[in-house]
Amino acid sequence: MNDARAGREPHLTTGAERDLAVEHWLLSAAQDVRVARAQWQESGVALLRCSTLFGAVRVAGEVVHSAAGTSDPVGVSAFLARVLEGGPVVFDRASQFYAVLVGPSVGRLREWATLRHDDAEYVGQGRCLAVPPVTAKSPDGFRVYWSVPMSSPGELAPADAVSRLLATGRHRPAPQERPGLE
Repeated sequence: MNDARAGREPHLTTGAERDLAVEHWLLSAAQDVRVARAQWQESGVALLRCSTLFGAVRVAGEVVHSAAGTSDPVGVSAFLARVLEGGPVVFDRASQFYAVLVGPSVGRLREWATLRHDDAEYVGQGRCLAVPPVTAKSPDGFRVYWSVPMSSPGELAPADAVSRLLATGRHRPAPQERPGLE
């Protein structure tokens, strides 16, 4: 063992440190970091460019709720964290759309490059996404919040997990149509 490390406690990354790292990573997608920070302060969302860092798949709330079997925010968040393998998801309560952050190459997949969907769309190069501050982790007081917070910089949802979510949600009846739910 290196003598310089002997006797040191292992370093644990705190949630605040992780949030700061994620915030810096997200801000690298901003046209102007100062403007993005001001947007977070003033309106609760910053418009970040989808490009080389990430893209997003916007999915209608009814599709997500059908897949999850509930529209309860806590239940939906737990479901999404599991099926999207921890991939980050932003929810806009006004539009009722979830935005799953994915790699920028997802837009080149046939499903998104050539096909059009009413209940889902790929948001990529040349477009912006309304992203809340990393501290907006619940619907309490936020119009747009992280349904599934980003766990670390660059941690994105796998494209195949998003496809499975869509397939499930499109083929299940809405929660209110299934006995015993909601």
